[in-house]
Amino acid sequence: MSRISRALVVAAVLAAPLLPASASASEVESRPCPQLRLADHWYGDNAAKIQRVIDERGRCGTGGRPLAVFDWDNTVIKNDISDQTIFWMLRHDKVLQPQARDWRSTSRFITDAGADALAAACGTAVPAGAPLPTSRNFACADEILSVRKSGKTTSGEEVFAGYNHRYMEAGYAWVAQLNAGYRPAEVRAIARAARDEALRAPVGATQRVGSGTEVAWVRYYPEIKDLIATLNRAGFSTWVVSASPKETADVWSAEVGIPPSRTIGINSLTSHGRINGHLEGCGGLPDGADAIMPYIDGKRCFINKKILGIEGAAQLDAAPEAQRQALAGGDATTDVTMLRDATGVRVTLNRNKDELMCRAYDNADGRWAVNPMFIQPLPALNRAYPCATNAYENADGSTGPVLRDDGTVIPDQRDTVHG
Repeated sequence: MSRISRALVVAAVLAAPLLPASASASEVESRPCPQLRLADHWYGDNAAKIQRVIDERGRCGTGGRPLAVFDWDNTVIKNDISDQTIFWMLRHDKVLQPQARDWRSTSRFITDAGADALAAACGTAVPAGAPLPTSRNFACADEILSVRKSGKTTSGEEVFAGYNHRYMEAGYAWVAQLNAGYRPAEVRAIARAARDEALRAPVGATQRVGSGTEVAWVRYYPEIKDLIATLNRAGFSTWVVSASPKETADVWSAEVGIPPSRTIGINSLTSHGRINGHLEGCGGLPDGADAIMPYIDGKRCFINKKILGIEGAAQLDAAPEAQRQALAGGDATTDVTMLRDATGVRVTLNRNKDELMCRAYDNADGRWAVNPMFIQPLPALNRAYPCATNAYENADGSTGPVLRDDGTVIPDQRDTVHG
């Protein structure tokens, strides 16, 4: 297909309406099974694997309302919405001074070294709840960015400790907790402003944040947008399950036909209508414990809670196979449990994340579909994935081998699907 022809197909897919919900049963039966319109954009036989699940599980097959779940950042879009929101907040003085002017109030798991570094960089002169002047105070912006990007201070000290690494990433949760003091609608407005700028910026554009230069652009993947639209036409219940704040994910997900009612993110609790810095619980961990979020096993937990209606500690266990998602899409280790639970096809965009790629390349049951990123795919990794030694992250943050369901060790894997 020529570049011009491909552009025309993509434009047609993005403009195509969903089928009306009011169609009669006879009309539905007379239509052919919905087909991926950008099937030739996928790697190898991935489109065929996906289409087979659509045909077998959707309204043309067993019928019902099968489930499909997608990670957001670098799965539905290229780049990261939490990054873009934080960048925008720092450039527009929207990060608020913490309660009691003490950064320890922003996370149960922040270390003294982390809190002290943030206080030293951002100061204590600004009253609690007032905006920090991060557009001018580059030291403060740089310290916040270092915590967001690496979980370390600018001097290299660990900022978070003591959390379960299979239930959450404390640095990701901290992005939501920084919204404390705002009303949810205000957070959505900030996310909307950041989204508008990121979509307007040319591919490859950068921006100045603090003393450094950061990515300034985001794009929706037409191929994933096409996939979600096809699933919707085929009768699937499509959901976003993101490790970004829910308010932020809500703003972005509507573009692909997934409303806030089917968008799961880090769900912040409120007091008197304002975000209070604490998080919804799951799997027997109560609201306000701030100990779990949609991350690795936490993604399974919130799928079981929010979508399947499972209660209590059982939310952390794999649901019965008949209830689980038929299709899942992801790009990083945060998505690995959610993808493993999928019973039909596991769409895996290759970003060289060790545990995920070990399982995807091992492909023990033939249900994994590894694909290069659709925009700026990564080249071949110049090393093997260390599956047999240290690609798995344990709950305490230590590493070990990646095991199959039967307990055998996955051997090291070569990177074979790339740009």
